[in-house]
Amino acid sequence: MIDQIQDNSTGAWPLAPRSVFLVALLLLLAACGSRPEFGALALTEVPAQGAKSHDIMVVTTRERDSRPDTYFNGERGEQVSYAHATISVPPSHEVSQIEWPESLPGNPETEFVARDAGYIEDQSAFIRQINNRLAKMPRGKRDIFLFIHGYNTLFPEALYRFVQVVHDGDIDGVPVLFTWASRGKLQDYVYDLNSAAVARQSLAETMLLLAKTNADNITILAHSMGNWLLMETAIQSSPEQRRALSGKVKVVILAAPDIDIDLFKAQLRKLGRPTNPYVVVVSRDDRALRLSRAIAGGKERVGAYSNDEELAELGAIVIDVTELDSLDSANHSKFAQLAQLSPEFRETLGQSGLRAGTNASRGATLGDSLGTFVGNTVALPVNIITAPFNPGGLR
Repeated sequence: MIDQIQDNSTGAWPLAPRSVFLVALLLLLAACGSRPEFGALALTEVPAQGAKSHDIMVVTTRERDSRPDTYFNGERGEQVSYAHATISVPPSHEVSQIEWPESLPGNPETEFVARDAGYIEDQSAFIRQINNRLAKMPRGKRDIFLFIHGYNTLFPEALYRFVQVVHDGDIDGVPVLFTWASRGKLQDYVYDLNSAAVARQSLAETMLLLAKTNADNITILAHSMGNWLLMETAIQSSPEQRRALSGKVKVVILAAPDIDIDLFKAQLRKLGRPTNPYVVVVSRDDRALRLSRAIAGGKERVGAYSNDEELAELGAIVIDVTELDSLDSANHSKFAQLAQLSPEFRETLGQSGLRAGTNASRGATLGDSLGTFVGNTVALPVNIITAPFNPGGLR
């Protein structure tokens, strides 16, 4: 959630209203949701009519955990590990929610439960499994959906959130979770940030590996600090590596990016004109990014940037969800509420000619844009803002 943080033990921050604000917000964030640290992948074979299971492929820089039904913890592993997990979503599931088990292994009628899980031997076996799944899909629709989570995220939290997005979005491609060594603790921000930095090379290798599969298209979704990891990985990649990815990666979605706006502009200057524009999900009422801004000397974060038009001029498609009522108290996970619309949303982007260097309407509501596909049932207060790509905007 936060790109930079100071050690309060140095006395760099005087005890002032800012301190009160930070403590209050940290307590607020700490109170959000369940925190299943271990044992969350306890398996159940109890049937549940109407439940739907999703098979997630996992790539991780986390350390393996020997505790039962846990698999990975928040420490850094010595090497990349591979795994798979099958998670069942209950028939009573509410859109955008994760129905955590009240007690393990959970009730499949009303809660998310694990149906299967295990390590995958090595990289070759991992790719074989992905290609086997892709082979069962029609040509032209052999897609991979890659998710990179953010700061303060335990392994099962990343996994179950991804399952929720895949389920609500009715995503047919092969879902791949890249999960890095976050301890899932607010006070371990610096550890998490360094873990993200350590993971850059592994993420680069993973994306190149996925590009060499039989997939037709790859969609990448990053959230919060995961965007810092993604952008910095792109920066350190060679031009040849970026060209190899550009043929497969069709959509990159940056959800609530916790990146200093000036750093983001510098990253775009380094990367140059994208083949397809980034999709940036912003919300000016994001409390987590408000905290990040306060700590970072008042510099705006991309995910809460006040100038949508400027982001659009930089070549992004901006999805402004400020007016959307959040289901989390920090207003930091609104992207998950858009997942239910993703098939129609992707089709809209494809048919609207929203490519770098094209003209598109500004300020169209998502409901209007998707009306052709889903009638008048979509009434979310979300704006899509686009503009022609303007290299001059990067100066």
